[in-house]
Amino acid sequence: IEAAAGLWGASYLVEARGLSAEAAARGVSLYFLGITLGRFLSGFASMRMKSAALIRLGQLVSAGGAVLLMLPLPAGFGVAAMAVLGLGFAPVYPSMIHETPYRFGAERSQAVIGLQMACAYVGTTFMPALFGVLAARLGIGLLPAFLLAGVAGMLLCAERVRTLCGR
Repeated sequence: IEAAAGLWGASYLVEARGLSAEAAARGVSLYFLGITLGRFLSGFASMRMKSAALIRLGQLVSAGGAVLLMLPLPAGFGVAAMAVLGLGFAPVYPSMIHETPYRFGAERSQAVIGLQMACAYVGTTFMPALFGVLAARLGIGLLPAFLLAGVAGMLLCAERVRTLCGR
């Protein structure tokens, strides 16, 4: 979902929100700045918050960014939504990797982290392409709903794993 937002965000801002290509490029730059700033800040936040809380917080902030992108607000809010999306996505993957030894045991953590990384790469490869197919058939305006559905799926899966692992 993170890759789909970064790869399709500018096209959405131009085609669905009517921004100029330059403004859309700035919006996607703010998305990546949000990820960078969010990863920096989540490193400090991890000293006071558990990884599970950072994962949940990130997913909820991401969902808020997707909703903000979906709302029929002035086009500038679409740029702000991209920054919020990036900020929200930032702590999720690093926190999931950090949480792995606690959830699955130190002896299994290398194998599980390998699986997590493989799934991340598969998702990075196929989710933007899947959205491209959907956008060709249903329109690029579907991006916020696609992102929100992806974040909701991540949130449900993360909470299920947290419940099953008792952490």
